[in-house]
Order: sequence, then C-alpha cells, then structure tokens
Amino acid sequence: MSDKPQWLIREDAGTSVLVALALRQLLGIRTPEDLPALRGLEVRRPDSADVDEALEAQWREYWDMTVEPRAHRSDVPLDLVDGFDTLVALPTTGAEDLRDAIVPHAAAALRYAQDAHNRYVDSVSSSGGAYRAYASAIAEFEREVGRRAHSFDLSVQVLPFSQRGIWWIGSLSVAVTDGLRRDVVAFDAAMRPVIAELA
Repeated sequence: MSDKPQWLIREDAGTSVLVALALRQLLGIRTPEDLPALRGLEVRRPDSADVDEALEAQWREYWDMTVEPRAHRSDVPLDLVDGFDTLVALPTTGAEDLRDAIVPHAAAALRYAQDAHNRYVDSVSSSGGAYRAYASAIAEFEREVGRRAHSFDLSVQVLPFSQRGIWWIGSLSVAVTDGLRRDVVAFDAAMRPVIAELA
C-alpha cells in the first residue's frame, strides 16, 4: 500500500441534488441563503414574511442527507416519496410537512433534474478532461505551499445556477456553476481556495 497522499474528487450533476434544489425553489424555501436559484425553473417567492420554519427545517435536513448522506444519517428509517422514483427518501417521522408539500411538485422537479443532469453528461462527454482540471489545480497548490497535498475527498456538483460562482454545500462538498466549470482558467482559480482548505 502506498503512503503517498491520495485525493479523490467526484464530479457530477447529481439528479437527487438537482431534485432537492428544484423543490427548494418550487416551495419558496430560502435556506441556504447564499445559494442562488436554478436557471430555467420558476422561482416561487415565499407567500408572506412568515416563513414556514418547520418546512424549511425539514427541507434543510433532507438537503444535508442528500448532499452528504454518510455524514448526515437519519435517526429513524427513511421512506421513498411517491412520484420521485428512488431519488427522494425522507425520514418516516419528522418530515411530514415536507412530504406533503413536495408531492404535487414531483413531476416538475424530476423533469427539471433529469434534463439538467443529461445536459451535464453531454457536456462532460464532449469536453472530457475532468481529472486534468483538478490535477492541475492541485499541482499549482503544491507548488505554492511547497509540499504534497494531504489526502482528501471532495464532491463537486456542477449545477445550472443563475449566478456564476462556487459554494460550499457540505463539509466535503462544493457546488459550482456549469458556466464557471467550462471556463478552464476561472475554474482553476475558483478551486484553489477549496483545495487549500482540504489539502
């Protein structure tokens, strides 16, 4: 076994992540406040200044379990939600408000997520080189700090957000706009602080 540092970066536009974000937008949920809206999907403004805090809290728990399931395990069994295939599983107790709220949006959220995921897959197969993009950012980091990068895992979700940028969405997960991901130079620069934090 090698004692050389190992890094593992998984890149995707995860359908379950896209479904969760589509539901956030269709329900008018504001948390996490720093994440922008998805392009090409209606933005529902909250009905009033009164935010449904129970719904937001339940969505936030579902979001954390979706982005980093190993770090956010449910204390109770999970149950698949009708209309979402195998993409949405919620705790059998404690998520009743969210379950009731999302069922009417199943078809729209699923369609949006599958279309966005397919566009990502098409862009990756045409561009290739995902590994190279990360390898060059890590090599640049190693040159700057004068040491090998420590071993780390990172999940990168490439998403069709309405604003360009990169956001932490978990302790080992970031979301990056699809447009930024395609811009080699800007993406490299955006990834450097992420790699510096982990490596």
